[in-house]
Amino acid sequence: MTACEFCNDDYDMAFEVAAEGAVHVFDSPECAARQLAPVCTNGRSHTPGYGLQAEGQFFCCAHCAHRQRFAQLVDRT
Repeated sequence: MTACEFCNDDYDMAFEVAAEGAVHVFDSPECAARQLAPVCTNGRSHTPGYGLQAEGQFFCCAHCAHRQRFAQLVDRT
């Protein structure tokens, strides 16, 4: 069995994710998202899906981007 690098659970159906030149092992999509997805600049959540970016900062939604003075950003979903 292979241990998940986020929660350390040994799971016989673990899977690999290749990202930025490295291979990671996880037991669930949730662990993969918690480990690999960028965190909102406001520090509230991970942005595994349709996050926004501006000047090297990541945001989970337009509301958080607007709080950091990026009024031009809008949600894409």
